[in-house]
Amino acid sequence: MLKQTVANTLSPGIWNALKSLRSEIGLAYRHRKGVVKAALYKGKRGSKVNFGSGRNVKSGWINVDLNKEADLALDLRRPLPFESDSCSLVYTEHLLEHLEYPGETRQFLSECFRILEPGGEFSVGVPDTEWYMLDYCGAENLSRTQAGFPDEDVFALAKRMWHPKWCQTRMEHLHYHARQDGQHKFAYDFETLNAALGRAGFVDIARREFDPGTDSPARKLNTLYASARKSPEARQ
Repeated sequence: MLKQTVANTLSPGIWNALKSLRSEIGLAYRHRKGVVKAALYKGKRGSKVNFGSGRNVKSGWINVDLNKEADLALDLRRPLPFESDSCSLVYTEHLLEHLEYPGETRQFLSECFRILEPGGEFSVGVPDTEWYMLDYCGAENLSRTQAGFPDEDVFALAKRMWHPKWCQTRMEHLHYHARQDGQHKFAYDFETLNAALGRAGFVDIARREFDPGTDSPARKLNTLYASARKSPEARQ
C-alpha cells in the first residue's frame, strides 16, 4: 500500500529514477561479492567463460549471470575480475543488446579481448535485426532460406512465438524486437557487430551457423551468430 501511495505521489520520471537507483545499488553489491568470489579462478589458464548465461548454464565453464544458477554475478559494464590472456573461449548469447552502444559495448568487448589468450575465440549471438528489416522492406532473405529456416513471414512468426499480443503492426513488432520493453539498448546486424568486434581488436570475424552443442535451441530462429579471434600475436 505504501509503495503504491509513493508511486502515485511522485512523477513517473522520478519513480522510474528511484527504481533504477535501487537496481543499481543492488547490482553494485552483487558485483562486489562476485569480484571477491572470482579470486577462486586466479592463476587458472584456458578457462571458458559464459557471460550472460541465463538458463544456458554450461558444465565446466565459468558461468556469469545475475541468476542464482550462475557461478558469478558481475556488472559486465565494469572491468572484469579475470587475469589477462587467461581464457581460451569467451561466449555470450543475447547479452550485447542489453548494453548501451557504443560506450558500454566497447568496454565489455575490450575486456573480453583482454582476458582471452592469444589465439582465443570469442563467440557471440545477438537478436537478428537484419532479418526483420529485410522482411519489413519486402526483400527476400536468401541466406536464411538456404539454411533451412521456416519460409514464413518473420512478423507472423514473431507474433506466434515471441511477441506480446499488443504487437499488431509490423512497426510495433520491429520496435518490440529492438527494445523489449526497454530491456534492449541496441539492435544489431552483422555489419554493425563486425565493426564493434573489429574496433575491440578481434580478427577473423565471421558469421557462423547455430551450434547445438553451445547455443540455446530456443534462440536458434531469432539469432545472428558470429565468431572472432584474438590474434596469436596479441598479448596484454
